[in-house]
Amino acid sequence: MKFNSDFAFDLQMGQDEEIWLADLLRGKTVEVKRDYIASRTGNLFVEFSSRGKASGLATTRADFWAFILDGERVVIVPTGFLQQVARQAYSEGRTVRGGDNNTSEGVLVKLKELVR
Repeated sequence: MKFNSDFAFDLQMGQDEEIWLADLLRGKTVEVKRDYIASRTGNLFVEFSSRGKASGLATTRADFWAFILDGERVVIVPTGFLQQVARQAYSEGRTVRGGDNNTSEGVLVKLKELVR
């Protein structure tokens, strides 16, 4: 992209991107998760079972997943892409227990894998 120091140009570009994001999510479902330590660890916990039953990413019907990292930053990814990354994490043995009272099983997905 060519550099442009004109504020009006930059403002229009920003507004165009806001419209793009709104259009992307319009009419879609978004599963929202908060991960309190992902900003510190660099990993997101993505649940796939709880109390011995499929849950989370394994049963979602959402089009997108949004992870709130620290109250100010959000990562939004298509569910299919997250499932692909989570399968890779699973195949690498990055499974852990977590959630309320460690009753859930999930994988640790590296934040950098979602923004590559």
